[in-house]
Amino acid sequence: MSAPELTVPRLSIVARRLGHAGLLPFVLGAVLVWLVNDQAHPYVTLALSAYAAMVVSFLGGIHWGLGFRHADPPASLFIWGVVPSAMAWVAVMMPASAGLVVNGVALVLCYLVDRKVYVAQGVARWLTLRFRLSAVAALSCFIGAAGT
Repeated sequence: MSAPELTVPRLSIVARRLGHAGLLPFVLGAVLVWLVNDQAHPYVTLALSAYAAMVVSFLGGIHWGLGFRHADPPASLFIWGVVPSAMAWVAVMMPASAGLVVNGVALVLCYLVDRKVYVAQGVARWLTLRFRLSAVAALSCFIGAAGT
C-alpha cells in the first residue's frame, strides 16, 4: 500500500499578482535613486524608504492576524507584530542612506522570523513567495541606500 499524497493548497493568484506588483515601487525606487537629478533625489529616497517602512509594518501586522485565529493566542505573535513597525518608523526618520539599510535589514529579519512562525502557524506554503518578495525588496533598499 502506498502512502497518500499530500496536496498543498495553491497560493491565491490574486495574492501572488499583488505581491509581485508590490515590488514595482521597490525596483523603480532603487533605479530612480541612481538616475534622478539632485533636486528630485531627496524625494525619491524618502518615497522608497516610506514604501519599505509601510511593507515592513504590514509584515508585522500579519502576526496579529495569525494571533486573531486563536482563542488563546501566544503573546509572542502580538509582541513581534509591533517590532517591525517600530523599526520601520525609526528607519523613516533617519537619513535615507541609513534608513534604507535599516528597512532592508528589517525585511530580511521579518523573513527569518516568519520561517519559524509560519511553519508553527500552519501557513508555511507562503514562505517561497515571501522569500522572493523579501529578497527583491531588501535588495532594492540596499541598492537605493548605496545610491544616496
